[in-house]
Amino acid sequence: MIVDENGAHDAPCSISHMTTREKLPDDTDLAIRVMATPADTNSFGDIFGGWIMSQVDIAGSIIARRRAQGHVVTVAVNSFLFKHPVFVGDLISCYGKITKVGRTSLTVHVRAFAERLGRQHECIQVTEADVTYVAVDENRRPRPLPDKV
Repeated sequence: MIVDENGAHDAPCSISHMTTREKLPDDTDLAIRVMATPADTNSFGDIFGGWIMSQVDIAGSIIARRRAQGHVVTVAVNSFLFKHPVFVGDLISCYGKITKVGRTSLTVHVRAFAERLGRQHECIQVTEADVTYVAVDENRRPRPLPDKV
């Protein structure tokens, strides 16, 4: 939450505070928010692509777990698009929305946004992916998804 000098509240990355006109999605659920750190860099000093992939998978699994009402496992990364680099200090927000539901599986579309604080405050979408999860029982065997409540 951002509070301006008049005490007004605004959500992080809202367009009133951005130089880039990217807006966080309002039709999806915020799953995670995490800061990119120097420990997450590759040999060139950029955030390692595998790090952002793991954040997206974690975010998608949170959305999937809620719908499955239990344990889920990742079975496929159907698509993954790196739109912009992620830098040390970026605050990454991952939003997810279920796009397909089967008998035991579901697909989640995840979008990751970087909030950058510097000379100019900006928010840009850096990644999007479609990931499929399967609900599993205590023996790690696929189980039917419960009816949506």
